[in-house]
Amino acid sequence: MIKIPYLTALTTLFSYGLLFVFGQLRDFFRKIIDWWSHNKLQGYAPICLGLEDFYIRRLYLRIQDCFNRPISSPPDAWFDVVERISNDYNKTLKRTTKVSRCLNLGSYNYLGFASADEYCTPRVIESLKRFSPSTCSTRVDGGTTVLHAELEECVANFVGKPAALVFGMGYVTNSAILPVITGKGGLIISDSLNHNSIVNGARGSRATVRVFQHNTPHHLEKVLREQIAEGQPRTHRPWKKIFVVVEGIYSMEGELCKLPEIVAICKKYKAFVYLDEAHSIGAVGQTGRGVCELLGVDTADVDIMMGTFTKSFGSCGGYIAGSKELIKYLKYTCPAHLYATSISPPSAQQIISSIKVILGEDGSKRGAQKLARIRDNGNFFRAELQKMGFEVLGDNDSPVMPIMLYNPSKIPAFSRECLKRNVAVVTVAFPATPLLLARARICVSAAHSREDLIKALEVISTVGDLVGIKYFPAEPEKQESRIKFE
Repeated sequence: MIKIPYLTALTTLFSYGLLFVFGQLRDFFRKIIDWWSHNKLQGYAPICLGLEDFYIRRLYLRIQDCFNRPISSPPDAWFDVVERISNDYNKTLKRTTKVSRCLNLGSYNYLGFASADEYCTPRVIESLKRFSPSTCSTRVDGGTTVLHAELEECVANFVGKPAALVFGMGYVTNSAILPVITGKGGLIISDSLNHNSIVNGARGSRATVRVFQHNTPHHLEKVLREQIAEGQPRTHRPWKKIFVVVEGIYSMEGELCKLPEIVAICKKYKAFVYLDEAHSIGAVGQTGRGVCELLGVDTADVDIMMGTFTKSFGSCGGYIAGSKELIKYLKYTCPAHLYATSISPPSAQQIISSIKVILGEDGSKRGAQKLARIRDNGNFFRAELQKMGFEVLGDNDSPVMPIMLYNPSKIPAFSRECLKRNVAVVTVAFPATPLLLARARICVSAAHSREDLIKALEVISTVGDLVGIKYFPAEPEKQESRIKFE
């Protein structure tokens, strides 16, 4: 858990309190003006109402230029950011014809496959000519091509499972699968910081949902023991099924899941393990096979493996891998398979080709070089940020490294100052994170050179001093001893 310094928490709360008071005052005067001008629909309730709408109108819109920035080039190490202007205090933003060439520290392009690739791109273009951009059909109608069958076999072999099923959207993979594999009478025990797709999938399943402290195996065991002893609500019958849902790398924290300990606990209490590898598959491990390979966990001990193709593979969609019986069942029952349009053939070909590069089946060593580079880049960048005095979350080998900002005024300041210096970063605040835990999320890529990272560090250090987010003392520079030879 993140421990906020007392003074930082106090000033952050004061800042939000000030924004809330001024926002309420603005709303009060707006109501008076609306009443006077009768500028409203009589008899209709407002569509947007409540604190979330208040947050959007009075806080988010003031800094919305820091979010949703359009780009006009592939999300490579450097990309073109389209400049925008506003004439109404950020309520609306208009794109201009000007672009800025910026260093990309925000995209999930972990292995650099999202830009043109000498092996992948020609094969994707050929698949586009052969199959067209879309199947215009669901998988069970006319939406299954030979590429889809090849992709599912390729994914199953890559992650080490008997079978796999692919979907056109990563978010839907979680939110549509969980309601299918469990329901009323089932129990889902979810990490407190799991992705929103998992949260929505668990809520839609009608199963009982319990939460354990983030990445804390001993608390997971406590929750499991209590729930097994109590049984279902009211009836106290035994649970039909118990699923423990965790992520390989937590996208907002950059932390690796403590998978070996969690698997051991689930074995002890006969609970199924559901592992979301959206940010870890392809990015970590000696051959890119995710946290199971990195942490030495047998994939046979993980019952359901989920992942997405939007990060390391430069494509779109997601997958579920597991036993043949599970995949067969999902093909008959999962709405995302039965009713959604299948993943586009060029996207499927991109995934197949990128996996072949990672495994060295393209006849080169580029895959191994990419994996070594993303690991070295991530560990180098994290270590340098920590030396500078930034509060950086996450673990080594993770390509995600959040820098804590906390105060709401520092969110736009950090983002805008970095953009002025041609470094594009992603800032994250409520509701994606708790209100007091705003951060900048840095994502490094194998496409970044060491010179790129050094430039980024120089800019972030300068902006960090300007904004005041170096919460720890910087390490003194080591002076190299010089030996003089006479």
